[in-house]
Amino acid sequence: MTLKSLFLTLLIALSLPYPFLLSAAFDGNQAASAPLDGWRPIEHVTAPEVIEAAQFAVAEHNKQTDSMLKFARVVAGEYQVVAGLNYRLIIAAKKGAVAGKYEAVVYARPWAHYKSLTSFREV
Repeated sequence: MTLKSLFLTLLIALSLPYPFLLSAAFDGNQAASAPLDGWRPIEHVTAPEVIEAAQFAVAEHNKQTDSMLKFARVVAGEYQVVAGLNYRLIIAAKKGAVAGKYEAVVYARPWAHYKSLTSFREV
């Protein structure tokens, strides 16, 4: 079995219980052709799983730093297929009355109901 066919088999197997991962936020053709270590644009940044990852990032950042950021929206994003999904998101958020943009990287394994904030910084 070639590496490409192994990757495609793994991608399909992992997305079966969560078909929205490939259909709502991403163009299915892009996901199937994405290299294992490459970042690809998220086509629909308003998809529920993308919003959920962004809200998680803001909440986790607030918890870790005792901040009071309020999520506004996802401005842009990319995803990377690994042993799960990495989301690299540009998030608009407010700190009091001051609006700002932040880059967050969230690692998710949706089938295991697991998320982890990898990084969060102001851009």
